[in-house]
Amino acid sequence: MTGGQRPAVELVGEKLRLRRSEVKILRGIDIDLRSGERVALTGPSGSGKTTLMSVLAGLAQPDSGTVLLDGRPLADHGPQLRCRVGIVFQGYALVALLTAAENVEMALVATGLPAAEGAERAREALELVGLTDRAEHLVEELSGGQQQRVAVARALAGRPDVLLADKPTAEQDPAHAAQALDAILAAADRGAAVLLATHDAQEVRRCDRRLHIVDGALTDPETLA
Repeated sequence: MTGGQRPAVELVGEKLRLRRSEVKILRGIDIDLRSGERVALTGPSGSGKTTLMSVLAGLAQPDSGTVLLDGRPLADHGPQLRCRVGIVFQGYALVALLTAAENVEMALVATGLPAAEGAERAREALELVGLTDRAEHLVEELSGGQQQRVAVARALAGRPDVLLADKPTAEQDPAHAAQALDAILAAADRGAAVLLATHDAQEVRRCDRRLHIVDGALTDPETLA
């Protein structure tokens, strides 16, 4: 995928708290993601990883606390600027009756990108994750692992400044998992900030630092590189 180094970016979450019913999901989390950095987010199932990513992407509102993109509240950026934060959903969030390519293109055109450029970016992103030969297949014709790679391609094609990836290789065989992970982590080489939620120790070792979340609270960060 083409594109040079981008301007520095910073996504900050300050004192993020969220509860559902009587359950505290996030307990005053502070997090800082910077350009060119690969950060692993680990923690047991149900610890708050997916909720934290949804809040950082602006898809869920915290009960208190603020998400700042380059020093401004994310909510103030407007829909088109908020797409600077891309996310690979754990549940894929694909449209079953569209093809792999159409799912990627649709997300790009929705941001105002011309259709021709959207089609080219979709082609490039699907190639990155090894799905060139499945581009014109309906999502419902794809395996779970292939659908997950379409979700990765869709996020990469948007060329976000911040890339949040929620266990993006969980359904992959080893070869395709490595290919998808390479593509995700390479976004940091172009200046994106990458947050990778994972249970895989090898994936963690490829990151610059690790954040560990337990019961909605972050433990001390760990530098890996």
